[in-house]
Amino acid sequence: MNIPFGDYEISDDKKRLDLDAVHAMLNRSYWANNRTRETIERSVANSRCYGVYDRQGRQVAFARAITDAATAYYLCDVIVDEAHRRSGIGTKLVQSIVESEELRGLFGYLATDDAHGLYEKFGFRREPEKVMRKPREEGAR
Repeated sequence: MNIPFGDYEISDDKKRLDLDAVHAMLNRSYWANNRTRETIERSVANSRCYGVYDRQGRQVAFARAITDAATAYYLCDVIVDEAHRRSGIGTKLVQSIVESEELRGLFGYLATDDAHGLYEKFGFRREPEKVMRKPREEGAR
């Protein structure tokens, strides 16, 4: 997938990802600020990934989806660099992902503390928390 829009382009080509930029963006987030670069590399290797690039080819946004490619996907790590927020990048990125050939028609899940309005535009609904979670063990990879 290569989707141009305005001064940007969305791509699902993992070879284009700038893992230093991804790590830096996620390190400034509330949900992934303690992930090591190695953990991010493993998550990228095992997920469908999407980058947004400016005209100079610099990565300015990132997202990934974990999926079985048959029934469901989990959308996560959606982030736009602070300098490029409020320009429609997040909206176009999420739209491109949920409408992609690979994920269209699958159940989509995500968790967020602050971007409900963005995801509701694409059919995600707030639901009472019914998720069970096993905490990460100290020292685990």
